[in-house]
Amino acid sequence: MNKHFEENVYGLIAELKQFKYTIESNDHIWNVIFPDETARHTAYHHMRVTKYKDTFYIGHIDGKLCSLEIQMNTSVQDAPSFGSSQRDSNFAKKWDGLISSARNWLKIVKKDWIKANKQVWLSYPLNRRYGIVCNSLVRESLTDMYQMDQELGKTKTKKFIKLVEQGNVRDCHSAILPTMTANDYFNYCKIAYISGQRKDDRVDENLSGRQMYKQYADGRDEGLLEIAENSKEDFADWMDGKHPQKKGGGHPWEIKRGGNTTHIDLSVSRPGYAKEGFIIQLRGRSFTRLKETICMFLGIHEAGLPIIIDDPEGIRKRLLGQDNIGIVPCFHSLHRANQHFREHDSVYDVMQYDDLGRYKSRISPFIIWEPLPILKNLSQ
Repeated sequence: MNKHFEENVYGLIAELKQFKYTIESNDHIWNVIFPDETARHTAYHHMRVTKYKDTFYIGHIDGKLCSLEIQMNTSVQDAPSFGSSQRDSNFAKKWDGLISSARNWLKIVKKDWIKANKQVWLSYPLNRRYGIVCNSLVRESLTDMYQMDQELGKTKTKKFIKLVEQGNVRDCHSAILPTMTANDYFNYCKIAYISGQRKDDRVDENLSGRQMYKQYADGRDEGLLEIAENSKEDFADWMDGKHPQKKGGGHPWEIKRGGNTTHIDLSVSRPGYAKEGFIIQLRGRSFTRLKETICMFLGIHEAGLPIIIDDPEGIRKRLLGQDNIGIVPCFHSLHRANQHFREHDSVYDVMQYDDLGRYKSRISPFIIWEPLPILKNLSQ
């Protein structure tokens, strides 16, 4: 190991101890955004240093360098990414310049922390930040962007919005079934499959709901297919975990297969703490499945069956473009990226800043950016 590089890393850790940190669980965390002195043009890097017990970890948040694992004055080694056993034999050469730039930046912050942080806030590239912007502003500009209301159609869009505004989609008390059988549930499924079928679906309407469930559901039914079809007692016992056919570890309510966030559930539950009655709820938040879910709900509702739908106000916002689009950094995967944002941000779909293309200057004034971390000396 390069002795100079080790001393450079130890020096950075020692100097960082003079700066304020945040705490997550028992970890001490320093976020350092600094200009790269080795770059030809102005470039910034985000480094996160985490102290866990007596070990320090340095991560390159907005880059592709491996993380470093440090035992102070003992060792510096590369820390392979989760799920990988590969090591980078050249990590010292790649990291050394950035470590030096970060240390020099700490000296600048010590002299005038407000001026230094202002420079970062003004200069750190927008395509490396998190933010939110109103969906209607984005879809008005990016006309090729998928729009749920157009896909659903005007008639169904208006019908669903009216039901939400009348409060007919979340009232659990008015949606309670006093008794239920397995066949009752499969009847719900049949209406859902027929109402929500996509263009590429080939739903045979002559099949029973039970047969459709076997064909389209997850397959891990926890014994639901094994109980007596028309017995109210058997269904109640199965729901309450008392039936001998009740099994664990399944997904009985996943009526349309998908990933963790892209399937559709038609779930049955007891109302609150009551042991009597059943509530049937649809859930399918993914933008790739939401049209199906809404169509299923409308079909079941029009059949006169009690039904509620998950997050109706949020769906209404999405149909009207009143929700927000999450802006995520260019280095952040879009998969599940909406989970980065808080629930009250009303973010269901995300994109990267560069996806705005030629409309960046038009939309940027409306983006609410998340604050960047402030670096401040302990004595300041």
